[in-house]
Parts: sequence; C-alpha cells; structure tokens
Amino acid sequence: MGIKQLFSIIREECPNAYKESEIKAQFGRKVAIDAYVLYQSERSGSMSIYSFLIAVRSGGEMLTNEDGETTSHLMGMFYRTLRIVDNGIKPVYVFDGAPPKLKSGELAKRFQRKAEATEGLEEAKETGTAEDVEKFSRRTVRVTREHNAECQRLLKLMGVPYIIAPTEAEAQCAVLARAGKVYAAASEDMDTLCFDSPVLLRHLTFAEQRKEPIQEIFLDRVLEGLNMDRKQFVDLCILLGCDYLDPIPKVGPNTALKLIREYGTLEKFVDAVKAGKTKFTLPEDWPFADARELFFNPDVRPADHEECDFKWEAPDVDGLVQFLVTEKGFSEDRVRSAAQKLTKNLKTGQQARLEGFFKVIPKTEEELKTLKRKNEEKNEEKKKKIKEEKKEKAKSKAKPRGTA
Repeated sequence: MGIKQLFSIIREECPNAYKESEIKAQFGRKVAIDAYVLYQSERSGSMSIYSFLIAVRSGGEMLTNEDGETTSHLMGMFYRTLRIVDNGIKPVYVFDGAPPKLKSGELAKRFQRKAEATEGLEEAKETGTAEDVEKFSRRTVRVTREHNAECQRLLKLMGVPYIIAPTEAEAQCAVLARAGKVYAAASEDMDTLCFDSPVLLRHLTFAEQRKEPIQEIFLDRVLEGLNMDRKQFVDLCILLGCDYLDPIPKVGPNTALKLIREYGTLEKFVDAVKAGKTKFTLPEDWPFADARELFFNPDVRPADHEECDFKWEAPDVDGLVQFLVTEKGFSEDRVRSAAQKLTKNLKTGQQARLEGFFKVIPKTEEELKTLKRKNEEKNEEKKKKIKEEKKEKAKSKAKPRGTA
C-alpha cells in the first residue's frame, strides 16, 4: 500500500524535490527494484509479478501455454526487464522475506478483500455482465510460490541478479542505495523514502504503452522542502497511513501535515489526544513507536553482506530456450533475439554516465545558503504554477450559467 497521499504533499510543498523524465534518462545507472512480495496465509507473491498477472492478459484471461500453465508473470518479467536493460539500466531485483508482525493486520485485510472478491466473482458469473466478471476476476488473482520461484529462475537465466531480503524489500533496496551499490531504489511504494533511500524511482517497471514518465524523488530535497528532519518526516508518513497501523479517522494529508508542524512529534500529538485537547480519536491499538522503529531499524542485510555482492552475467541462452520455449511455449525466435540484446547490454564494459567521471567537491557554507535561496524561489514558482493549473481546471469543469 505504501504511504497514502505522500506524493501529493511533495508535489504541493516541495516540487523541486522530484523530476519527471523518460526512462532513457536513467541510462548507465544501477537500480535496485522492489519486487514487493506479499505473504497471504501460506502463499507468497511479488507485487511486480502480481501486476503482470493482472495486466498481461488476452481476452480478459491470464496467458497460458498449451498445457494450461499460466505464463503472464513470465511474459511480464521477461519483457519489462528487457525494456529496462535496453535503456542502459542494470537492474537488481529485491524480493521480500517474511513480513514484520506489525504488518499482519494489513495482510489480513488484503486476504479478506480477496475472499470477498471471490464471492463477487461467483455471483457475477451467474447474474453479472462480462465487465463485472473481469473486474472481480482481477481482484481474485493470487501469486503463488511457484510463480515467484519461476520468476527468480528466469532472472538467473537472464543473467540479472536478485536478492531475497530478510523482511521488507524496500528497506533492503534503501540499504543498497545508501551504500552507493545502486543509484536508486525503484518501487511504487512511497514508504521506500521512510527507509531512508536517497533516491526513489517510480514507474520504472510500467509497461511502455502507459506512457508514464519516470518519477525521480530526492529525499534530501523532500526534507528540506518540508523543513523537517527524518524523524518528523516518518511521523508524518505514519499519520498519512502506512501498512503497519490503522489510520486515524478524519486525518487526511493536509491535516497530517498541519499536526506534525503544530506538535513536532507523534508523542506530543498522542498526548494531546489522550488529554482531550483535540477532536481526534486514536484507534484502540495504535503502536506508532513500533512502526517508527521498523522504519528506522528494519531487519536488513548490510551492504557488504555476501548476499549483497551481486553481479550481472551473460544470459544462459540454452537455458532460456529450454525454460521459455520448450517448457512454457514462448517463441524461440523472440527468446533468442532477446538473449542477444541481453548479452550486448549487460556487458561490464557498458558506457558510464558522464557524472561518474567527476569528483564531488563539497560546497561552502555561502554556496549552500545561495543554493537554498534559489531552491526556495523555484519552489514558490512551481507552487504558483500548480495553483494556477488547478484554477484553470476548475474553470474548465464549471458549467456556464443559464444553460439547461
């Protein structure tokens, strides 16, 4: 789920903290991709894989081979990874391990939603339209351990490394990014910033047809734009709503931002609620300090751990043909053509980015003050532009008076 409405706050309050560009702008970079594994009862699966099972379909049904085996997840993982590598990016996928205990409530809700969708699907098949059947069918999709294992097998054959994190994949991605082993963590979940990833890339694994620009979000600029330290930022994210806690009723993004700025910490806010000094009511079980601890001290492997010593290798062409063509029914010509591209693009001698040739010289205090002033001016200009765009949209939506 991530953090609710966090990007809208960043867009409004610190527009200089992010930029949007085409995928080719990430050329020459190494990126840790959050595969986002969800554990539901005895089953597990990747959110990336889950999205493939939903998106990579034909006639509303998941793709299968002649033996009736689902192949949507492999098709999605194979071709999306090819697109990333074709654009000069070296990916390393990070899969979740066991979820933290504090996340059990959120997972139980997801499991319940799946059960309700299954009931809805059965009813739609009897009395509903084809559109209803498709809607409920998507909601009942589950990613099995077999799907997960097959995608990991595919990545290995492609020469693309992957890591299985102890718990949260986003936290492990952040460790790699902070250590400089990768440029950024790539995820759709904004809570990656709570784990202290210096750079977050969003929409990197989207299908090319969606035409969505890559969002590049810089944590230091977010903190500067919000005028918060990391603890206040994490407290804000907890108030906005995260996977670990139930949300506080009637606390939206604007209210959450106002409360953190007013009270400074969640401790002071909670004390005010308990003393009856505010109109808000806390959920019965709301261990915010435990949630904050998970963000500050997650269970991760250090960047110098042997399992984080990943490398990209030449693809196993014969292995890919055996797995994708012989076992799963893919086109041999397409698989071999893709393997040729992988061999070329994953070479260690890949052209480096220009920024890698220059040594970073720390700015003087005066230069930092000047830069801060310029950033503030840019932020104000972007805020005005956003407000003007909203006004124009509101005007265009308003109906002319005097019309029927």
